Amino acid sequence: MYYANYLKFMERARSEWLRAFGFEQDVLRDEAGVVFVVRRVEIDYRAPARFNDALDVSVRLHEAGRASLVVKQELMRGALCLAEAVITLACVDAVNFKPVKMPPTILQALTYTT
Repeated sequence: MYYANYLKFMERARSEWLRAFGFEQDVLRDEAGVVFVVRRVEIDYRAPARFNDALDVSVRLHEAGRASLVVKQELMRGALCLAEAVITLACVDAVNFKPVKMPPTILQALTYTT
């Protein structure tokens, strides 16, 4: 699998992670006026994924700030870690893409689980 595709799987996992907490990204954009953008990615590739592999991607909150989240993610094939990443997300205004304070409901829901 091409190395950039690992990031696509991780992106999708983060969307599903937020959804599991009740936060749809299009609703956040339309109603709260915020979106999350990737500010930084640090990734270690451990082993190759291959066509038709069954993959699992985990997401866990590592740090939460007023306008940012740092998550740790692992892409696994069974018990084998194929890639692990630390990803910093910035909460920005959906119109001008300037950093803004995260809505309290998001911060409360996500930090309650850590």
